[in-house]
Amino acid sequence: MAGLIALAVISFVSCGTKPQTDTEIVEDSLVWYPGRTFSYKTKFNDLQAKQHEVASRIGLSRPPKDREDAAKMRHHLVEIKTNENYIVDSLTHSVPYLIPSAARELEAIGAEWADILARNGLPHYRFYVTSVLRTEQDIKYLQKSGNINSTTQSCHCYGTTFDLAYMRYNKVTRTHAYMHEDNLKLVLGQVLLNHQRAGKIYVKYEWKQSCFHITVRQ
Repeated sequence: MAGLIALAVISFVSCGTKPQTDTEIVEDSLVWYPGRTFSYKTKFNDLQAKQHEVASRIGLSRPPKDREDAAKMRHHLVEIKTNENYIVDSLTHSVPYLIPSAARELEAIGAEWADILARNGLPHYRFYVTSVLRTEQDIKYLQKSGNINSTTQSCHCYGTTFDLAYMRYNKVTRTHAYMHEDNLKLVLGQVLLNHQRAGKIYVKYEWKQSCFHITVRQ
């Protein structure tokens, strides 16, 4: 008897359900950038010594001691802010300042990124800037946290260098079309490869930190 009651309930619910029409079914659609893949590790292997040489030559004459000291150097620097093409992350161990040529290069990377997405009919995303100018105080905090690679010889101390995350993106376009992180990484990688080949930047693929480490060359 219990089985018959259960069957009757199921039949009643089934009969009372309004069938979906085609216009009510909205599914997300995966889209992709059709660029040619390449080895990030091979192409982006501009080592620390090469990046440090140009950073110390064209960047700040010395690393700022702390945030107050960095503020005093602002006449040599440009503050970078979140815009339509990238997000300046919550910077816990750096401050959002770059020398003018590095700030312009970041803007150019963002503009080319947006252009590639638009030309291929893809949704617009923003990438993340995760590290910028580091003070001596920031270096000490990083060392205390266990980052043994943090040093005052870092290119980040000269305002010439910034890191871009390659596995985090922020979708801006309100559409059901979406892209995978690895394909967005290919778009960003293609932009950086173009700028590297043009002699504008050095790039190191930092797979442990999941970022592209970039130093402007002029």
